[in-house]
Amino acid sequence: MLQYLRIRNLALLDQVELEFREGFIAVTGETGAGKSVLLGALGLLSGSRADKSLIRQGAEICEVEGVLQFRDSTAVDRLLGELGLPLCEEGALILSRSLERSRAPKVRVNGQLTTVGNLQVLGEHWIDFHGPGEPQKLFHERWQLELIDLFARNGARLATYQEDYARWRELLAERERLSTASQLAPDERDFLQMQIAAIDALELSEEAIASLEQDYSRVSNAQELIAQAESLQGVLSGEGGVTDRLSECIAPGRDLGRIDERLRTLSDRLESLLLEAEDLAGEYANVGEAAAFEPEAAAAIEEKMEQWLGLKRKYGGTVASVTARREEMVQRLASQGDIEGTLRRLDTEARKLEAHLTEQAEALREQRLKAAHQLSRQAAELVNALGFKKARLQIEILRESALREHGHSRASILFAPNPGQAPMPLNKIASSGEIARVMLALKAVLAKVDATPVLVFDEVDANVGGEIARVVGRELAALGRAGHQVFCITHLPQVAATAPSHWAVRKEQTEVSTAIIIESLTADRDARLDELTRMLGDRASASGRRHAEELLAVG
Repeated sequence: MLQYLRIRNLALLDQVELEFREGFIAVTGETGAGKSVLLGALGLLSGSRADKSLIRQGAEICEVEGVLQFRDSTAVDRLLGELGLPLCEEGALILSRSLERSRAPKVRVNGQLTTVGNLQVLGEHWIDFHGPGEPQKLFHERWQLELIDLFARNGARLATYQEDYARWRELLAERERLSTASQLAPDERDFLQMQIAAIDALELSEEAIASLEQDYSRVSNAQELIAQAESLQGVLSGEGGVTDRLSECIAPGRDLGRIDERLRTLSDRLESLLLEAEDLAGEYANVGEAAAFEPEAAAAIEEKMEQWLGLKRKYGGTVASVTARREEMVQRLASQGDIEGTLRRLDTEARKLEAHLTEQAEALREQRLKAAHQLSRQAAELVNALGFKKARLQIEILRESALREHGHSRASILFAPNPGQAPMPLNKIASSGEIARVMLALKAVLAKVDATPVLVFDEVDANVGGEIARVVGRELAALGRAGHQVFCITHLPQVAATAPSHWAVRKEQTEVSTAIIIESLTADRDARLDELTRMLGDRASASGRRHAEELLAVG
């Protein structure tokens, strides 16, 4: 349900914070008092179009924020996840939208910036408007069919069908791709085979390429390595080199050690230095020998490196990219092997699955036909009780020529308000009051299966009064008790008196300003009686006051 609503600088409204209860909520006020501001705020939160003319004169920004509380947020969390938005915390969905005169508008869901499009997707989940100019979901056959499937308890059956339908479409797409794929020419086939062989010859792996690059570096720098190593070896162990000079120092050093015990350690260090120099000379000799590749081995390394560099230039700079391109070439060659056989296999699978889908679609259609008959009968009875004594309401389940994601049938809800008129689709009905009452009848019957938590009715009581108004009020209250939060903009006291929650909208004007006030009358019985008496025609009338008390007592 909508738990909290904050509106700032919307039309003539300065600022208000509202907290709503569950169930049926009546919104009343004189004509022109500004009840549409509340509808406008809900429309903004549900993703309806808006422009800067909604910003209150003299203000720079208009803001609307709402908090919706779900007992079970599994469905809305799944939708939020698909949209890449933060999930609900403790079942709370927080929506906000702002319009600014000099900046771009902003939309936030659970604190994260998002688009109006995502707000519209969420809006379809949590709110449904019924009234003039509002986006009524039941006008669209897709929603009509969905509600009939809900009424028919077709959820599991439809989910199974849609899984098989998706697989069938994949088979058809694969067949189309293969049937239109061009045959490789012999030279193209040879080229692919050569490329695959060249990649396989390298035995590609990250370790193998790292070793190859290291060997290639050594081959490329072998002459310089050998020359430098020989030079250092000569300095260390050549004639007159470091080892010769150190050898000349050994005997004098020992003599000094014999003369003075304290100098023996210096003699030992000289001998160690000589051993280290001789060892270094040997190591540099080994470096030169190791760097001296056999000509055949060096040529093989250079050739292998040239092949790798060529593959990198063609197919990407990494082992993974070259390997991926190899797999693509293998698959392309494999697809040429038995295209006709593959097409025959795909045809067989697709025909079997299509036959199974047709059976499933027919079962869905049968369930829909039964549900449509039952739903139309119950809704027609309620429509008659709502003032359409001779109206006709029927639901057609029409067969389609091809299998679709929803089966091979579609729904169409038709209505004729007067005798002699042919039933027409709901979106062809001219009167907004008629539309709203038909929607009320359908919603009342579908209340147990329609998961939309917030319903908004505007002008549902147009052109009715007396007993019919009382029926309208009772049905709205019943919708509220069935788990929906129902907002109704009403001018009839018989309707408003049945609502557990009552809000009044009034306009305050001075010589220089106009403001809209929205206040709750639910806890103030006297204020509510005043409003009901006003709606009856005369706030000062004693008989009107008594009538208001009777209406409120009956509820």
